[in-house]
Amino acid sequence: MNEQPRGRAPELLTAPQEAPPAFFRRAAWTMPPPEPAGAGRLAEGDGVAPPGAGARCKRAYDGPVTNPFSLLAERWHPSPQHVRRAAMAALVMSVVIVVTGGAVRLTDSGLGCTTWPTCTDGSVTPTPAMGVHGVIEFTNRMLTYVLSAAVGWFILAARCCEPWRRSLTRLGWAQFWLVMSNAVIGGITVLTHLNPYVVSLHMVAALGLVWTALLGWERAKEGDGEPRLLVAPAIHRFAQVLVASIGALALVGTLVTGAGHHPGSAGTPRVSLDYDRLAQAHADLVFLAVGLTLAALLVFAAVKAPPAARARVRELFGLLLLQGVLGFVQYFTDAPEIMVGLHMLGAAVIWAAALRIPLALRTRAGIPAQAAAPSAELVA
Repeated sequence: MNEQPRGRAPELLTAPQEAPPAFFRRAAWTMPPPEPAGAGRLAEGDGVAPPGAGARCKRAYDGPVTNPFSLLAERWHPSPQHVRRAAMAALVMSVVIVVTGGAVRLTDSGLGCTTWPTCTDGSVTPTPAMGVHGVIEFTNRMLTYVLSAAVGWFILAARCCEPWRRSLTRLGWAQFWLVMSNAVIGGITVLTHLNPYVVSLHMVAALGLVWTALLGWERAKEGDGEPRLLVAPAIHRFAQVLVASIGALALVGTLVTGAGHHPGSAGTPRVSLDYDRLAQAHADLVFLAVGLTLAALLVFAAVKAPPAARARVRELFGLLLLQGVLGFVQYFTDAPEIMVGLHMLGAAVIWAAALRIPLALRTRAGIPAQAAAPSAELVA
């Protein structure tokens, strides 16, 4: 009779185990093999620990981590045209929210909902006693969800389109966080009882959203190669100066409104600056912007800038003339609500039109092949 040598345990016969399903492979964790004696300790004079020192566990599966975005991308492949339509929807909604926010102010509905994020202390929605002002303010808040849906559509379409262009998804997420931050600023506006400076910040953040939404729409029509200027760098810088003048014009315009006739609610404090002086400064910036735009028309024609860039300058020039007429009529007629509303719409459209000019002065190559996503990527 054979006997096992003393000091040795009998060997166990085990059947080979099958590999677990993919789901369990992703979630499985195993302990590393035991380290030899002394491993992980720093020898005298050593400056760093040896590889693997201090490790406690490692993943048994090193493949890509699955997340909802990658799962959707496996099943839905929108066309580039679909991505452009989604980007356009986000851009349109970013302009619409500027107009509806202005409507809240022009109808004295800024405090139609007396608190935030609810409408009243005891109700999420407006009550009948709050009248039409509560309905207007609450409707404007609900449009934030429509805007968020448009931005979400763009993010998902950009993520699922093949090849995946990370530049577009980054622009989509930038829009998302601007929407969220501006919603918080809107809440602070209500909680501070329409502080005019917070209201101005609310408008500036809305124009920032228009900027990123426009970039998303324009970039969806381009490649991802390095930008290449189609004109001399000095001409491109001149176009950027033109954009800066339009931005300054919009910024001072928010202060004029803050000192003007439509505070958003009765008894609301105004900007502590003279209204006539602010209006004059705003008019001076209008003349500067119109002069720079006229100069751009002449310079672009002289250097034979791309036809698209010249067309965009002509569009901006026409919009500025129309906006100037609206502004003068608004000033000399004590700022009727409809004129102020059209002026705010014009401000958003002019801002977008100006931003398109530098983009028309450069080109990008076709969409390159995308590198594989990193294994630990959890967000599109």
